[in-house]
Amino acid sequence: MVEHLVILKFKEDATQEQVDAFLENAKSLRDKFEGVVDLSVGANFTDRSQGYTHGVCVRFRDRADLEHYLPHPDHVAVVENYIKPILDDLIVIDYEF
Repeated sequence: MVEHLVILKFKEDATQEQVDAFLENAKSLRDKFEGVVDLSVGANFTDRSQGYTHGVCVRFRDRADLEHYLPHPDHVAVVENYIKPILDDLIVIDYEF
């Protein structure tokens, strides 16, 4: 199994509508890929986040499924249309378990 973690920091001027659109569209990716075992996305609630506001966790069967997901048009569309316009910074971690 492979865990794909994305920790996002949105711009201070990101609107709630933009954030809601990100959440909705990121969640929609769960059912678009056969190799996705689980997908969760949500807002941070801890004060230990160093300003990072949201997280995405996608679990794949294997590395090949992750490699198929990253360039897929549906994933790219979410990144380009709903993340990049409001993104300040991000951290990505992929690991096998």
